[in-house]
Amino acid sequence: MPDNNNEPVSGPEASGTAAATPARPARQRSIATRLILVAALWSLVALLVTGSVLVAMYREASEREFDARLDVYLKAIIGEMAAGTPSEPAEPGNLGDPRFDLPASGWYWLVMKAETGEVLFSSMSLLGDRLQLDEPQPGVILRSVISGPQGAELRVLQQTIIFGEAAAYRIAVAGETAELREREYDFAGQVALTLLVLGFGLVGAIFLQVRVGLRPLAALSASLAAVRRGDAQTVDENLPPELKPVAVELNALVRSNREVVERARTHVGNLAHALKTPLSVILNEVRGQDAPFAPKVAEQAEVMRSQVHHHLERARMAAQRRVIGVSCDVEPVLARLIRAMTRIHRDRGIDITLDMKTRLRFRGEEQDLEEMAGNLIDNACKWASSRVRVSVTAMGAGEGGERIVIAIADDGPGLGDSEMAEALKRGRRLDETVPGTGLGLSIVVDLAGLYGGDLALDRDRGPGGGGLVARLVLPAI
Repeated sequence: MPDNNNEPVSGPEASGTAAATPARPARQRSIATRLILVAALWSLVALLVTGSVLVAMYREASEREFDARLDVYLKAIIGEMAAGTPSEPAEPGNLGDPRFDLPASGWYWLVMKAETGEVLFSSMSLLGDRLQLDEPQPGVILRSVISGPQGAELRVLQQTIIFGEAAAYRIAVAGETAELREREYDFAGQVALTLLVLGFGLVGAIFLQVRVGLRPLAALSASLAAVRRGDAQTVDENLPPELKPVAVELNALVRSNREVVERARTHVGNLAHALKTPLSVILNEVRGQDAPFAPKVAEQAEVMRSQVHHHLERARMAAQRRVIGVSCDVEPVLARLIRAMTRIHRDRGIDITLDMKTRLRFRGEEQDLEEMAGNLIDNACKWASSRVRVSVTAMGAGEGGERIVIAIADDGPGLGDSEMAEALKRGRRLDETVPGTGLGLSIVVDLAGLYGGDLALDRDRGPGGGGLVARLVLPAI
């Protein structure tokens, strides 16, 4: 398919060198994800602090209650000792709690002389052991935590009592804190479970709140997508007050874009008419002259006309490329082109087939797709021996989004690597016997580039191939 309608294509196919791959920016999290993560993190911190405060408050209250019980026992011992004389106080009993009579029960009391530290009385639960006590100040209740005879943690209340002027006595009451700590652990577990359930409930509520709150953004996105596809002319402005100004500005941008494009088309059309008529007059005049310079003038006038056509067409493409919300179905355009090319080349019996499995939409003007595909199919038919295959596939989304690949293969003589690069140069015709201006592929390359696409030539390596295949890559919806 050595087309005479050509221009070089950028990229590895034409230059033989690999382009440097730009570093991709880090993927940004969605606004919804950010809001949910921040709210969930804050909820976690708040619940942890709340749980810690609740457990600390419960521990403090439990210890106050425990100390109050020990204080009751301490006062009971003082009361029973007061039943004796100051020099010989009465011995206290079990204080109404049988644990003071059980050996190593964890509940103990003892009475010592303040001056000598001699033990006068002690509970039966001590079995002759002594508690390692700090000395309190007279009249002051000392609270402390010590290790008991069995190694268990004991909470102790001590007080020095002076009976009259005869003697001073140190009284201590101790209780094991295992039960107290166990209750604290149980409470902490209940608090953790309660706050965990509350945390999951808060995260769920935050998720629903964010999803519902951001739903207008999804509606705005869907409306913009409809405009881009061409299913709607304007963005829906029925949005909350925070987003309505955005929709209004977007609609103003769309209208301004269309006005600019219409003005560009008008200017291009006016320029085309202004230039074509004088060129036609020049050609008509020189064709009727027998002067030796007449053929040269005609030749250069034809070149000028083809170049004017090319650049005007390129200006029209650039204007249309900036139209927002334009798209078209690929299959009807290709089917229409194949029917037309079949009639044009019916005297040669060219078999043109279309292979397209799924429906695809081109993000651009229908007439631009017709021009690109029509040039390529017509070029393939000119060089094919008997068969032209047109296949359309979808390519995964890259930086530019979804892509359409239109591959047009013929069973003609094909081209070598250097010839393929040469064929893509503007105005280059490898075979002057085939009619053409040499600008067809140039227009295809320019137009594909304006849409962010590409055109590449390669050998047809399919079954029964051997000719040339042109691969046109275009943006899809």
